[in-house]
Amino acid sequence: MKNLNKEDYKICIVGLGYVGLPLAARFSLKGFDVTGFDIKEERINQLANKIDINNDISDTNLETLVKNSKLTSNIDEIKESNIFIITVPTPINEDKTPDLRAIIESSKLVGSIIKNNSIVIYESTVYPGVTDEICNPILEEKSGLIFNKEFSTGYSPERIVPGDKVNTIEKIKKVVSASNSNALNVISFLYSSIIDAGIHKAPSIKVAEASKVTENIQRDVNIALINEMHQLYSSLGISTNEVIEAASTKWNFMKLTPGLVGGHCISIDPYYLMHKSKTSGYTPNIMLAARKLNDEMGDWVVNNFLEFTKNENIDLKSTIVTLMGYTFKENCSDIRNTKVYDLALSLQNSGVSLNIWDPFLTEETKEKLNKNNIKSFTEISHDVQLAFVCVYHEQILKFLDAYDGIVYDYKKLNSNL
Repeated sequence: MKNLNKEDYKICIVGLGYVGLPLAARFSLKGFDVTGFDIKEERINQLANKIDINNDISDTNLETLVKNSKLTSNIDEIKESNIFIITVPTPINEDKTPDLRAIIESSKLVGSIIKNNSIVIYESTVYPGVTDEICNPILEEKSGLIFNKEFSTGYSPERIVPGDKVNTIEKIKKVVSASNSNALNVISFLYSSIIDAGIHKAPSIKVAEASKVTENIQRDVNIALINEMHQLYSSLGISTNEVIEAASTKWNFMKLTPGLVGGHCISIDPYYLMHKSKTSGYTPNIMLAARKLNDEMGDWVVNNFLEFTKNENIDLKSTIVTLMGYTFKENCSDIRNTKVYDLALSLQNSGVSLNIWDPFLTEETKEKLNKNNIKSFTEISHDVQLAFVCVYHEQILKFLDAYDGIVYDYKKLNSNL
């Protein structure tokens, strides 16, 4: 294998969201020629002014990226790149089928400008087969080049956890794969240069694609089991928290807590693999059951809350309920597929007057909530009559430590912890 040098590669990161931005920053920090591309001009202008509204990277890393690299929404400025890394969202449609529009459009865009010997790497979460069956034909058609002779592809699933400031991109082992051995050598070199934790070479692109959905489906299934136990133990007057504390004293017990499963990964990825399973005629019963249970957890929480207020003789007609937290997880601003929104609408439909307090709320989110007549706050400067705990942000936990009013926390029912 010939010696590989970073000077030989001009990298373009397509999509500067929570995956693409840290990736671009890391390549820039390590001295690579990197251009960040996003179709949203507003996003480019914010980053150029050293503003990252999502706090995906540190101010220092953003400053280094802006200083040393190019950020653009102009396709003409990425035509000289020979490595393209696509990091666009892959959500689901209303009918829970994969929404591949962003990855298809990105493939068309990149396909229109790639040259001989280019490598296109996908990081977006997909079901096994998307790169080979959908992306490669698009790249070939748009470029007029021959796949695996004049250009190659690879897949390296993103594994970033939004809001996690400990397990950052360089500390997470990277799975890499490619359509041929030469491309795998290059992709391995690139990621090994920026990932301190090292890389794992998957034997095929389909294996790498499947590995990502498997990670999140395993968590979805395990959380569903805890959620079901929580519903059962709550009906028996037993604290699930106290059960978990006792059970976790055994070394091989997986310590998880009940919760609303939202976000862009755990609540989405199972639908991708379930969609693909239809082509083989296999029915993934456990996955289906887990998804159903987690999707309906919010309904159970609402019913449990209404029962709680009834037992405590709380008059909801004269009480304003404050939902504590709105994002899909603690200590981050990501609201994609947050189940608190569904919770709020359900409570509202039950006649409950409510506010939402979340220190991570953006103005855009507040406007969306206001359209549904839900008042929202980034600071808790108003009186809280009843605190309904949804997300364990640090600021919320600090508030609750000093709060002596009524608290409903669905995770800690019957608990003395």
